[in-house]
Amino acid sequence: SSVALNGKRKTREHFMKISIIGGGGLVGSSTAFALQCGGVATSICLIDANSDLAKGQALDLLHGASLVADQRIYAGDMSEVKDSDIVIITAGLRRKPDESRLDLINRNVDLFNGILDQMKQVGLKDNAYVIVVSNPVDVLTYLAVKRCGLPWQRVIGLGTVLDTTRFRSNLAKRLKAAATQVNALILGEHGDSMVPIWSSATINGLPLEQWPGFDGNAAKEVFEETKGSGAQVIKLKGGAGYAVGLSIREVVHAIALDQRRVLPVSTLVNGVYGLRDVCLSVPTEVGCGGARKQIELALSPKERLGLQNSARVLRETIGQVEARLASGATKPATPTPAHAALPAPVGRVIPRAAWQKQ
Repeated sequence: SSVALNGKRKTREHFMKISIIGGGGLVGSSTAFALQCGGVATSICLIDANSDLAKGQALDLLHGASLVADQRIYAGDMSEVKDSDIVIITAGLRRKPDESRLDLINRNVDLFNGILDQMKQVGLKDNAYVIVVSNPVDVLTYLAVKRCGLPWQRVIGLGTVLDTTRFRSNLAKRLKAAATQVNALILGEHGDSMVPIWSSATINGLPLEQWPGFDGNAAKEVFEETKGSGAQVIKLKGGAGYAVGLSIREVVHAIALDQRRVLPVSTLVNGVYGLRDVCLSVPTEVGCGGARKQIELALSPKERLGLQNSARVLRETIGQVEARLASGATKPATPTPAHAALPAPVGRVIPRAAWQKQ
């Protein structure tokens, strides 16, 4: 059977339950609000180590339900993932003073593996999807592919979707163009080695390089602004929420409505652009089934080299993480002093933007 949804006929498959691990934090709750406003999910469950915070966020969202959509919104525990259609993982740990990037990566890897262990104990539906938002998102997506027992197409990292969203918005601001008509991509790592794809950038189909006001200086400044956007948001308000929530909704809706949208999500790459055994963002058609296909389009020589460099950076980090895990040198992740009252293992959410320029 089918039902009219946003003016289109959609099958019963699109009635879905979404669970957000880390749903009490800024990113998780912003995602829940974006999904509520989207009206596609029929059930949204917030899971957090701080159960009262999750309950409070769910209650706040539920109070607005009569103005948005008929959805079930509530707080729960890890047992909720067993009948969830999509599980979104946003939980992470904050960086300690003087802590190296690799040490923070290792702590978040330990935390993430604990979450994966709990998910495996509870069990996932065979046709479930896992969306990884926690950072380092490309590394953790790789671990999820290897450990969660789902086909790689159903394990999707947010990757550079947020970076791309910021990139387009910053270009629109700089060039005084309509943001929704700007099309430009960031590929590669969600991090310092991300690659701007200028060769295919357009504004409503018109080549960006021909747009009034666009030149090499504008390109450099907009890209640097995009790379530093996360750090700037953290400095001003403590962390990103709205933009990342909307970015996650783009991925969820593409799956739920089988939109087959081309998004720069992070998935396991084995062949395209000559890259293998690494998760990073390449143009990917996302719809029913998850990552339906990875698309290899012509890039400029500089862009291709940048993407290959991104893959090398990530493969090196993955290698370090795997070697540490194989040596058994892991230990349970513990909250930082600021979160000492929170129980392990889910921890608290950090903004994905916190990884920018770190």
